[in-house]
Amino acid sequence: MSKVGVKFVDGGKVSLVETDMELAVGTQVVVESVRGQELAFVAEVGKSTDCGDEVKRIIREATDQDIAKVKELDTQIPKVKKITNDLIEKYKLDMKLVSVGYTIDGSKVIINYVCEDRVDFRELVKDLAGQLRLRVELRQIGIRDQAKIVGGIGFCGKECCCKKYLNDFDKVSIKMAKSQGLSLNPTKISGICGRLMCCLAYENEFYSEISSKMPRLNARVKTKDGIGNVIYNNLLKQKVTVKIDNNGEIKVSEYELAEIEVLPKLVDNQSKPASITDNAPNEKVESEPAPQSKAGKDDQRPKFSKKKKKFNKK
Repeated sequence: MSKVGVKFVDGGKVSLVETDMELAVGTQVVVESVRGQELAFVAEVGKSTDCGDEVKRIIREATDQDIAKVKELDTQIPKVKKITNDLIEKYKLDMKLVSVGYTIDGSKVIINYVCEDRVDFRELVKDLAGQLRLRVELRQIGIRDQAKIVGGIGFCGKECCCKKYLNDFDKVSIKMAKSQGLSLNPTKISGICGRLMCCLAYENEFYSEISSKMPRLNARVKTKDGIGNVIYNNLLKQKVTVKIDNNGEIKVSEYELAEIEVLPKLVDNQSKPASITDNAPNEKVESEPAPQSKAGKDDQRPKFSKKKKKFNKK
């Protein structure tokens, strides 16, 4: 028995399945999934990647009849999409149709959709089953799963990673963009799905390690040309750009990380705040007494009490 990674034609996660058949990568197979018998292909052999549990077992290697049957069913998909979209508009449902697929025997149709809120689609399923005369399964998927199924071109000019080879979605945070020195403009760090780009997580470990070695921006550093402030860090080249002010003469230079020395804070006397300890040793510093409150205990001014005059009533 060997383990192979199986993936559906329209995308999805790789499911690890045990089989006694000799299968090569790219071989089309008929599998038993949680939805029924479907057509899939072998994505991995001899690896232990297991990201999905949709496939239960491999039934057989796909025959020419199986492939021809799937192609015949695919011709019905545009019709099913039109009927579904018409019914969604009829019932005014806040949902978007993503994809339609059949089980290999044609007894069941699977419809994937996305929506932000919960939708009551019982009437929709009832009408669909009546018009198609088939069992209907509606599956709600996420916005990233939609991009994985539909596909597209990313900002890099290549096919989206989720469509091409990603099996699972890693957690991506805005902190990753900050550590890589990227613009925090949402339009520049978001993919076609509207979420943070998956590729932000690819080099996050590298950037986090390098960032810990680089000086902070505006840090005081010592160079061969003098003391200055860090204004830019080139993380990939591990170089630091320093601005040096020599009596009004500004000089901006780039240095290797090994060529600079980070100085402790307040090392420059000009940057120290004035304090009592900075005065000359023989100079006495006297402080004026703080004004006391009128109602304080040390108030020695005489106090006069006002006596109320009494008037006799006539």
